[in-house]
Amino acid sequence: MTVSDAPRRTVVGALRFVSEAERVSFTPDAPPAPPAKRVVIAIGLVLAVALVWAVARTAGPVMAGTAALGLALGFTLFHSRFGFTSGWRQLAAVGQGAAVRAHMLMLATATILFSVLLAGGFSLAGTPKPSVAAVGIPLLVGAFLFGIGMQVGGSCASGTLFAVGSGQTAVVLTLFGFIVGSVLAALTFTFWTVTVPAGTPISLAETFGFPGAVALSLLVMATIVAITYVVARRRTPPPVERPPSARGIARVLRGSWPMWVGAIVLAVLNAGVLFVSGGAWGVTSAFGLWGGKVLASLGVDVASWAYFQVPANAKALQGSVFADRISVLDFGVIVGALVASALGGAFVLHKRVPWKLALGSVLGGIAMGYGARLAGGCNIGAYFSGIASMSLHGWIWGVVALGGTFVGLGLRPLFGLTNPKPTDSIC
Repeated sequence: MTVSDAPRRTVVGALRFVSEAERVSFTPDAPPAPPAKRVVIAIGLVLAVALVWAVARTAGPVMAGTAALGLALGFTLFHSRFGFTSGWRQLAAVGQGAAVRAHMLMLATATILFSVLLAGGFSLAGTPKPSVAAVGIPLLVGAFLFGIGMQVGGSCASGTLFAVGSGQTAVVLTLFGFIVGSVLAALTFTFWTVTVPAGTPISLAETFGFPGAVALSLLVMATIVAITYVVARRRTPPPVERPPSARGIARVLRGSWPMWVGAIVLAVLNAGVLFVSGGAWGVTSAFGLWGGKVLASLGVDVASWAYFQVPANAKALQGSVFADRISVLDFGVIVGALVASALGGAFVLHKRVPWKLALGSVLGGIAMGYGARLAGGCNIGAYFSGIASMSLHGWIWGVVALGGTFVGLGLRPLFGLTNPKPTDSIC
């Protein structure tokens, strides 16, 4: 081999390794999808139409468009089984990085699209606002709690919504915990914003300009992808099981989609949310609003809490949930997942939930709900939309939440949950 041949052979060898690593990241075949559940599909479509109609009547056509995007997000999340919780668990437990690589593809696509919209000021609802939050102690505490809660509760924020839509009863308990934790965070709002230094927001776009921020973000993402391949080479993780799938063109409507397809579609839809509604996709702020409205209906003076005296929160508390942007998106995700799961024959109501699993679901939800409010968002509002908005807090959130994931893995067996093992045939 000549000196001039060495670089070429190195690149070819690396590409062969990458191709082989991707090939063995998933089981070769997926079982056939069960028959579609037509009654549930009909119910889901009626709910989808009713949601868009109610939102349009309450808040106008722009918000109705936001509801439609929420439906598409739920449809995509279910059909691609796009998991944040399971992806981080697989990487931490056995070194399987396929899902994290899909995260990076999603983030890279969204970052490029967001940069165009934010730099150009393109939006149907005024100047688009990036998801930039403070870097400080609340971010560190909140992201760590969220990382623990993801593994104990069995899902993340977006995963909770699409799992509820697909009929998974245990995750309804996680959603309940999310609401409780969000209310507790609202109750202690002053402590985390006044007593504890909240820090300051840091935008990479303002620091380096949009071209520099995009280039830096893509470099970090590429580095993370490379690290997952190195980890896979050293640990030889078991492959990820493919969910039941339709065949041929029916796969578009009945699923399941390749994870990379879900990554790109989710990025485009999040950019769509930014363009239509003026803000990026978020999930968890609605949970505190829902809990506050429930308490207010029971006679609790939540309007006097410092959290609900913030002008935007006070307005949301006084208004309809169909006028709240994040609530509308959340409702859309649930209904969209309902339709998708019924089309794929996967909708099922679990009648019994073991008490340990139920306890873990509630406690995990509380940790995530509380942590999300401290950290300026969840795996969607902070991690996905924050990084796409070129906010430093999004990257810090991801690193710290991954640290919480390791703690959560150790707690899962206490609640009857298992973790992937290197000796498993599949994750």
